[in-house]
Amino acid sequence: MIKQAVTEMVLPGRSISGDDVRMKRINSVEDHKLNVAFQAACRTLTDPQFADRLDKPVAFWALPSDRRLPMALLGHSLRQLVDSPLGELASTPGIGKKKIHSLIKLLNRASKDQPPALAEVGQTKSDGKRSARGMAEPAGFDASGVSEVLWEQWRNTVKQYGVGHEPLGRLAPTLQDLPTVIWHTPLETYGDYTVAEIRKLKTHGEKRVRAILAVFYSVHELLAAAPRDGHLHLRMTPKFTVPVEQWIQETLAQDKPPTSDVVLKKLTLPLLEQLKIDTGPTIHRLAEERLGVRAAPQRVQQQAKRLGVTRARVYQLLETCGEVMAVRWPDGQSLLKRMKDQLSERHASAECRSQVAVLFELLYPNAAVGVSSAG
Repeated sequence: MIKQAVTEMVLPGRSISGDDVRMKRINSVEDHKLNVAFQAACRTLTDPQFADRLDKPVAFWALPSDRRLPMALLGHSLRQLVDSPLGELASTPGIGKKKIHSLIKLLNRASKDQPPALAEVGQTKSDGKRSARGMAEPAGFDASGVSEVLWEQWRNTVKQYGVGHEPLGRLAPTLQDLPTVIWHTPLETYGDYTVAEIRKLKTHGEKRVRAILAVFYSVHELLAAAPRDGHLHLRMTPKFTVPVEQWIQETLAQDKPPTSDVVLKKLTLPLLEQLKIDTGPTIHRLAEERLGVRAAPQRVQQQAKRLGVTRARVYQLLETCGEVMAVRWPDGQSLLKRMKDQLSERHASAECRSQVAVLFELLYPNAAVGVSSAG
């Protein structure tokens, strides 16, 4: 009777079981651990070395892959959070223990000297193959690991090295995932936006945002370790253009014209491979057929019949080749024209001259029309 009376005094209308007592102890210990972890993170952030980031919102250190984020607190600056007692933050509507755990994780992430690297997130890709979402991403990149602070570092790299004028399409891993309307958009267009602000832009869905982030990541990875001072200059250009341009320059310097087999190996096939990367297998095959790589060259009428489409549709698909090279390799127009003219002057084989002429017409149709009209 006495035990029951004491129980009712403590919690009227409810008896206390052994499980209740143990649960209260566990909660008390957990609360203590949370408070200790929170205070430790706050003490670290009050160090003068972190003064430059205290006015940034804690959302700056959140990752798209994070779960149970304290949404009600993400807009608070680090300074506001550091100056607030944990009890006050925990009393915020919608903020429970799991959200406090996530908040402490963000505070600890904010105290790092460097932004969280993609590899630290545990979301890194092992190669440059297409992701589960179908996106072609550069090796080591995963958009779910891009925080605002990491994005800020990439933007700063673009600004510091003065490459903001470069078009997105020139530097993208592939043009398949980059909408045509922003192929020629300079990097600096996004240089003053946060990731959250980019996502709010009209027509900027997740696929477009991921493609933009991939370009900035690739540029940062290339330039971050390069010295900004010195007598050497880095040229930003797609990798495929380097061996092709080198071979063309060497060939132009020689007296003897190349054979058609050498042109195929050193010029035609590398350019076709890049078209496959940027446009996919359908246009790649159409280009192969037009050039007669595997068999006799095919006419548009034959290709239209095979695909079950109109000739106008085939012409439209082939025009993509010129659009790709206009952003990927604009310098190729003058180089290929010089080679085409030189092959005629040096009386190269008819097969060799035809191969380069058709390639030039395919990749730079507007220039080819101009040349024909002038002649």
